[in-house]
Amino acid sequence: MSYIIDEFDVVVVGGGHAGCEAALAAARMGMKTVLFAISLDSIAMMPCNPSIGGSSKGHIVKEIDALGGEMGKNIDKTYIQTKMLNTAKGPAVYSLRAQADKVRYQSEMKHTLEKTPNLQIRQYEIVDLLIENGAIKGVKTNGNTIYECKAVVLCTGTYLKARCLYGDVITECGPNHLMAATKLSQCLKDLGIRLYRFKTGTPARMNKNSIDFSKMQPQYGDENIVPFSFENTPEDIKREQVLCWLTYTNEQTHNIIKQNLHRSPLYSGVIEGTGPRYCPSIEDKVVRFADKQRHQLFIEPEGENTEEMYIQGMSSSLPEDVQVAMYRTIAGLENCQITRNAYAIEYDCIDATQLKISLEFKNIKGLFSAGQLNGSSGYEEAAAQGLIAGINAVKYIKKEPSLILKRSDAYIGVLIDDLVTKGTKEPYRMMTSRAEYRLLLRQDNADQRLTPLGYELGLISQKRYDVLLKKQKEIANEIKRVSSIIVAPSKQVQQLLEKYHSTEIHTGVRLSELIKRPELDYEKLSVLDIQRPELPFEIKQQVNIQIKYEGYIKQQMKQVEQFQKMENKKLPENIDYTIIKGLRIEAQQKLNDIRPISIGHASRITGVSPADISVLLIYMEQNKRQKTESV
Repeated sequence: MSYIIDEFDVVVVGGGHAGCEAALAAARMGMKTVLFAISLDSIAMMPCNPSIGGSSKGHIVKEIDALGGEMGKNIDKTYIQTKMLNTAKGPAVYSLRAQADKVRYQSEMKHTLEKTPNLQIRQYEIVDLLIENGAIKGVKTNGNTIYECKAVVLCTGTYLKARCLYGDVITECGPNHLMAATKLSQCLKDLGIRLYRFKTGTPARMNKNSIDFSKMQPQYGDENIVPFSFENTPEDIKREQVLCWLTYTNEQTHNIIKQNLHRSPLYSGVIEGTGPRYCPSIEDKVVRFADKQRHQLFIEPEGENTEEMYIQGMSSSLPEDVQVAMYRTIAGLENCQITRNAYAIEYDCIDATQLKISLEFKNIKGLFSAGQLNGSSGYEEAAAQGLIAGINAVKYIKKEPSLILKRSDAYIGVLIDDLVTKGTKEPYRMMTSRAEYRLLLRQDNADQRLTPLGYELGLISQKRYDVLLKKQKEIANEIKRVSSIIVAPSKQVQQLLEKYHSTEIHTGVRLSELIKRPELDYEKLSVLDIQRPELPFEIKQQVNIQIKYEGYIKQQMKQVEQFQKMENKKLPENIDYTIIKGLRIEAQQKLNDIRPISIGHASRITGVSPADISVLLIYMEQNKRQKTESV
């Protein structure tokens, strides 16, 4: 017999990075919320790399923060080293990355959840979803208790029917050998939800005292700290940083791996799941990139109060004896002591094309899905989806329109659109190349793009919103001032231009035009601008970027306008695409399955051709004409 224990507005299933953001968003928007985790020790856990951010992922974390999420604030509290990546390229691909103290990151996030009003956390496995008339009504625990609710956000991560493998050792468990969720998969199947089997992995951990760092290259953090959260200043979070180290695999390492491939469950057929293309195991690297003589490895601390080191770049599912042998061929690891073996993990996830763009299931009202359950990989991608799913669960309860971020709005919009429109046959990872409008979607302007939205949602305070408005005004004023200054040819000017190998000027030139030159910038030209006001770094950075890339930004804005025209052509919600003459059968099937919300959305569906889009446009125009004539 089951017993009804309590009633909530929102139930969040899973306490990983997606679950944390979903639960916090729902609670902060005024909903009575409960988060269930199989183990409270799994809340915000980092079972793989103890870091936040990185290429394109740094953009996502900045966007999460701009909307009012927690990940950026939490890593600012708990980082032990921080670096801005890709600085040799343009600002569109600058990406912030921070090494975390994984235990502190976890405990700080757990404490944030515990002290958030409207939010409870419970240690329980959810084994069943209660559906009534096509809508979610509650969840059932493994303790045979029922929690009624109005919306559910599934954030199960890599726990569904999970098993960990290395060599011939197979353990039915979740990451870090925590208990797996064994029953919810069948519940999802019974509800008609299509599941995939995916796989990921993690490297070994080693005792720091057994590593010879004199044979490795030290990797220092940045002297100039850039916070993830727009609420923090560099002075707020500056602290002494720890060292990371760089070393490499070699021919001997690769030979050991090649000789033992038959003992890897990845190659012996034991692993059924599809692994990540962009984060391959060392076995995959050696096989797929046979021409490479070495692969780089970063040796990173797991925290300040532990001797465990993470071996980034060498995840594996090879047997323990092979792991020991291959690791000990590497410079500095000759006498390494492994504290935790590398392993692969298999788990169930859904086909994300079964979701609306709001992350709600198409066939079950009030049921949302986020994170690795949707086929993505990475803490940041998970957290972003959790935030949006949590917001939209609240919107669903309030009967308000869902929050939909377009591809031109945010990396988060690109991520979700890719997952629910195209689906994925392997763990999906965000990359800057996936964003068509990346010059507009820089990490430095995430607050200007998204904080007004966070304010409307009630996730951004009035004080923070006022700070943003002040910042925007200062940027606009300074751009206007700089654009009005005429620099006349003079000896001082010509010497400065010569210093930076820039062409001389022979007539007066606007200062803003000089800033646009590739070899010059706002800071280098400061000596020519005696009236320049004292401004914070972030204001000066925005002035420089917006002036320097003005032409490119305008060009991309025109592209967005064209994109918007297609996005604004809304498709009827309940249209039967099989009745539209001229559509190919594949297009009919895909359109009926995905249920796109607009012509733009339809154009991104795999299997829908430009000719099919033309047919849809003609159909919509004919319908519009018929309605006008009937009136």
